[in-house]
Order: sequence, then structure tokens, then C-alpha cells
Amino acid sequence: MKFEKYPISAEIKKNLAKLGFKQPTDIQYKTIPSILKGEDVLAIAQTGTGKTAAFAIPLIDRIHSRKSSKRYMGIQCIVMVPTRELSLQIGDVFTSLGKHTKVKAFSLYGGVEQDAQIQKLQDGIDILVTTPGRMFDLIHQGVVKLGRVKTLVLDEADRMLELGFIKDIQYVKRMLTHNHQTLFFSATINPEIKKLAFSQVKSSAIRIQISPDDPVAKNVSHAVMFVEMDDKRFFLERFVKGNLESKIIVFVRTRVRAERVAKAMDRVGIPAFTIHGDKDQHDRSDVMKKFKDGDVNLLIATDVSARGIDIPNVNYVVNYDLPDKPENYVHRVGRTGRGVNKGIAVSFCSLEEKARLDEIQQLINKEIEVIKIGKNEYTQTIAPPSKALSLRELIAEQESLRKKKKKKKPSPKK
Repeated sequence: MKFEKYPISAEIKKNLAKLGFKQPTDIQYKTIPSILKGEDVLAIAQTGTGKTAAFAIPLIDRIHSRKSSKRYMGIQCIVMVPTRELSLQIGDVFTSLGKHTKVKAFSLYGGVEQDAQIQKLQDGIDILVTTPGRMFDLIHQGVVKLGRVKTLVLDEADRMLELGFIKDIQYVKRMLTHNHQTLFFSATINPEIKKLAFSQVKSSAIRIQISPDDPVAKNVSHAVMFVEMDDKRFFLERFVKGNLESKIIVFVRTRVRAERVAKAMDRVGIPAFTIHGDKDQHDRSDVMKKFKDGDVNLLIATDVSARGIDIPNVNYVVNYDLPDKPENYVHRVGRTGRGVNKGIAVSFCSLEEKARLDEIQQLINKEIEVIKIGKNEYTQTIAPPSKALSLRELIAEQESLRKKKKKKKPSPKK
């Protein structure tokens, strides 16, 4: 069924059409009707399959239909998320889908001065997208009031519960005086976290799981290549130089490695931005904007950003380091191949990272395709710049050798 057939407001339908959304994804098709009815929902679906719109569309519609004017009625919905980037990203989705409606959404997060945020809250909003820390600061200051909240959403619910926010969630739920609706959305969830999530929803909650056997979206082709730790920078250089017009996100384990990799790329003439927890919010937002705008095509990030980056047309994801937690692999590779787009993810795995690779393959219930590297090819890649061949040159060389072999092939005897 197309969105134009859904029982939602004409304004939202127009916004969906302008954004190019013609018909719902699987997760949207299965969750929107239940959310519109006010039911609790616990939904698990792959990264990049439209989870945010799955709850944003029905929530905007319900608030819009209840309001007779744009007059402020108090916060109606809280969306709690684990990171600042995700708060900004989800806030943008609500703003885009809520244009020309009576609904106002606002992203609240730490790391910036709170005065402007307080002013915005006092002006009146309907939907608050927030990280727990700043929200609780402003609750205790009496700025955020929860008395009219009817819906609580936890996005990236596994990460929220994993980080120990369960007490914060329980505290918020106790403060909600209305018989409220609770929505849990995530791309990955383990049995322990799932049990914890079930304890926070009604027994009648709708449980939806899309492609549970393969958490990696079908639009993402992903493979691994075995590379020694000290040689990874050479393979990254070769990969980037072979795809200069493409948008690439490179994931590393630590902030220090992010800066080191960026410097290594700079030494070979490849400009790169970095994003990690040591940067303040202004710098992180600036980097994201410049990467989106195409000022530079290479972004090096830590896992702090794996769940908060939703940038159109990211062609490749490179796992320079395999993640410490296998769930983060799913979120990393999900930064490409979003929506209807296709994407490719490549992981560099060193000898000391093979145990991490095993954990990832166990999580996704399949072996990851291996890109085999010949001895000569490996040597050429890590050779000094004057001797190293580019990826295109290597392909051309292999093609030339193949043609020579064909010419030398003896003709059959008569």
C-alpha cells in the first residue's frame, strides 16, 4: 500500500512525496498501524530500513490531528537516544516530516550552552528528541515538564539499555501521569537486553522483527580482507585513491587512531575529516555538515558516530579496525546502502582481530565473504610510493597478463 492510501494527514503525505517516499518499507508497513492505534511496540529491524520514519510519521499525525491550532499544549512525546548525533539526525527527520503541520519538534543534547535550548523549550514544543543527560538536567531545573507526555520512544534501545540507562527510563516512566504508549526501536538486540525491554512495555505490546537471521540490510554488500595491522594505512590509501569521487566513511576503534589515520592520509595527499568524542559539539556538527556538502569525501570516525550518521549517498564503509562489540559492525556497515540505495562495506582484519571477526560472523549467522589478496598484490600495495601500483594499474596489469597467456596458448594439433 502506498503512503497516499494511509489514513494520515494531507500535509504529511505532501512531505513524504517531496522527500521521495512513495510506499512504506517493511518496518514502516508493520509498525505504523499499531502506533496510530496507541499500542506499545517493540521493533527490531536492520539499519537503514527506515525505522525513524516508522515512528515519526504516526506520532506527528496523531499530535497534528489532536491540535486545533499551533498553540502549545505541552510536550506530547519524548524520543530518547544514546548520542548527540542521533538526536540531531532524528530531530531533522521530525522537522522534515512535520512541515506545514501543527507539530513542533526539538533536539536537546549536552555539549552546548543550555540557554538557547531553554528558550526554545519555553517557546513551546510538542516532540522532544533528547539524550538523557541534558534532559535530566533540565527536568531538575523545572524547564522540562513531563505531565502531558503520552508517548515515550527509545531509539537504539539496545544501546540505551546497554549503557545503563534503564534507571533513567524507569524514572521517566514513573513521571508520566498519563496511561502512556512505549515504543522500542533497534537494529540489534541480544536476549538479555530483549528481556529488559519487554519488562518496560505492556504485556499486549506488538513485537515486530524484520529479517532477524541477517541484521545487515540486503542493500549492503560486505566483505573482509586480511591485512596486517601496520599495513592497513597502505590498503586504505590504495582504496581511497581508487575511489576518489566516492563518499567513504572509515571506522576506527579509538580517538587517537582516528587522528593518526587522518595524518597518514594527509601525508599521501588525501584530505580527511575526523569525528570522535574528543571534539566538541560545534566541531562535530561542522564536520558532519562539510562531509554532507562534499567539501571532503573521506570521514574517519569512532563508534560514537556509528549510530548517528545518516548521510545520503555514502558509497563505501571501511572498517579500518574491527569493532570491540560485534553489534557495532551492523551499525557501521549500515551507514551505506540506506533506503533504496546500494552500498559496499570492506573490513581490514589483522591476525590479532580474528577473534572479533568470529564474533561478528556468529552475530550475523553467516561467514563474511573474503577478498583474497595475492602475495605480489600485497607486496605492491605496501611498496614505497614510487614503486606501488594503484588499484586501477593492478587491474590493468592482471588483464594484460591474462591476454598474454591467451596468446601463448598452443594451437591444437591437427
